[in-house]
Amino acid sequence: MIITGDDPEYIAFVKARLHDQFLMTDLGPLRYFLGIEVSSTSYGFYISQEKYIQDLLARAALGDELIVETLMELNIKLQPTDGDPLPDPTRYRHLVGSLVYLAVTRPDISYHVHILIQFVSAPTTVHYSHLLRVFRYLRGTITRRIFFPRSSSLQLQCYSDATWASDPSDRRSFSAYCVFLGGSLIAWKTKKHTAVSRSSVEAELRAMALLTAEVTWLRWLLVDFGFSITTPTLVLSDSIGAICVARDPVKHELTKHIGVDTFYTRAQV
Repeated sequence: MIITGDDPEYIAFVKARLHDQFLMTDLGPLRYFLGIEVSSTSYGFYISQEKYIQDLLARAALGDELIVETLMELNIKLQPTDGDPLPDPTRYRHLVGSLVYLAVTRPDISYHVHILIQFVSAPTTVHYSHLLRVFRYLRGTITRRIFFPRSSSLQLQCYSDATWASDPSDRRSFSAYCVFLGGSLIAWKTKKHTAVSRSSVEAELRAMALLTAEVTWLRWLLVDFGFSITTPTLVLSDSIGAICVARDPVKHELTKHIGVDTFYTRAQV
């Protein structure tokens, strides 16, 4: 259990009451919890999973000391029919599942893990080789951490993006977003669309709608924590078309099939 707050006396009171009701041990300041390492400095907090990565590398048993600079080769498009089926897919599923938890503190692998997890039902030798490449990347970046500064504004700033028709097997797109609270990265996600987008603008709008829902919830959460949110939250996108439609969907003939995402985003704006 983690107890946190800005009132040391009340934290001590809560721990005393818990100790009266349950058999428990006070482990002191937070340093390690469920595989996540926390280190505190005068400037802020670092969270990482270095020990967890070391355990994963031992389980992966790579058999070499190679290190790669990128998670995947440029312009690689994996398909279900690539390579030969693995005789026993259990190992692939176990390693990919472990990477899903690692993405809690490593947003740089989020997209690639989302790609690899699509093949857990019938992985092939090609999929497995790309999985091992991710581990070689982690070996060279094992010390990377996320930093949360002590002094930071409470202004949310968000970024959304989409890769249009990037899955060669069904031509569905991927949405991705990240959310910063001041200088702290607090949320990120990669998600495959449930329907095929007929244009890049449509794909970007779906990504923007996904992010808008997350931002709306985060604003409510900050209010519940007692912070006053009086300024708009910036939602940044690199699609001029999606921005124009989100502001004012005047081209109804071109956007009527994506009206729900469009009008939801515009209503929040």
